[in-house]
Amino acid sequence: MSGKELRYGFTTGACAAAAVKAAAQMLRDQGMVHEVELMLPCGIGASFQVHGGVLRDNTASCYVVKDAGDDPDVTNGAEIHVTASIEFFTKNRIVIEGGTGIGRVTKPGLAVPVGEWAINPVPRSMILEVVKEVFALRCIPATLTFSISIPNGEELAKKTLNERLGIVGGLSILGTTGIVKPISAKAWTDTVDASVDVALACGARTVVLATGRSSEIVAQKHLALSEEAFVMMGDHFGYAMRSCASKEVPEVVVAGQFAKLVKIACGHEQTHVTSSQMDLDALAWWLREVPATAHLEQMAREANTARHLLEASGYNLAVIELVCSRVLKVCAEVAPWVKARVMLAGYHGELLYFTP
Repeated sequence: MSGKELRYGFTTGACAAAAVKAAAQMLRDQGMVHEVELMLPCGIGASFQVHGGVLRDNTASCYVVKDAGDDPDVTNGAEIHVTASIEFFTKNRIVIEGGTGIGRVTKPGLAVPVGEWAINPVPRSMILEVVKEVFALRCIPATLTFSISIPNGEELAKKTLNERLGIVGGLSILGTTGIVKPISAKAWTDTVDASVDVALACGARTVVLATGRSSEIVAQKHLALSEEAFVMMGDHFGYAMRSCASKEVPEVVVAGQFAKLVKIACGHEQTHVTSSQMDLDALAWWLREVPATAHLEQMAREANTARHLLEASGYNLAVIELVCSRVLKVCAEVAPWVKARVMLAGYHGELLYFTP
């Protein structure tokens, strides 16, 4: 790290609310708007540049470019478009709808009901507030409709877990605070929570927590479970286990390749920022304590990586069972009362071990 302070960004929900406010002002004043101020749910104010303003009859449209700050967000740079329209002498109401690139919810368990546009409650509330703010002094019988779209949203959604969660056709309008913390794990852990909710809502009794796509593919080949049952936890083992415990998941399968399982066995609840050499030293001590594996202690100390040890040992079953039993022990410590099993995926798409 260079010591440079990382820059915060804004959620799709905040950008959508800003674009809605600009379009509403354009509609009200019949003039262009180039910048809007917004109070975010976290309590701070923010300024948003407005682009592409168009006024036509009883409609106004514009867009805000999402700035995710220094966070590696797939939606960074996306254009959040809004078209506002007014229909006079109708029922006095505000309609918020999705357009191109906004997904629809197709599975239960999410914050938005099945069949609705994937515009989450907090962004929806933000939008309603800014509309009421703009039209506060204009109590006229009219229907105000705001259509949100992201031109390349469907393509961007392919880089997310939206389809797995049951959001099809595009992206979600998300955000609870309005800001994106740079290099934050929150987006991932939020997805873990949502994935577990969807799994349970779809009737899953077993949830598979996979450390990566390769291990997930192996689990999918060997377990006859619905796609909703498979949750990509990545490096967030501890968080995922506690999420399952808090939601009372009956059974969890932890699926991973050998190196990740060794990290978990060492007690690392977050498996990304850990020392491989320290993990191998710990493994060497465990091997020393078991007669069936004591002869492999030196091999562990000299190995370059956990995978190197696994391959050099000839995929020794006693080594595999030792590590997997340690993983189960850590699971019991992190999330008591959750029944857990461990699946070891090989590095060539094969199943090496599954807890009986």
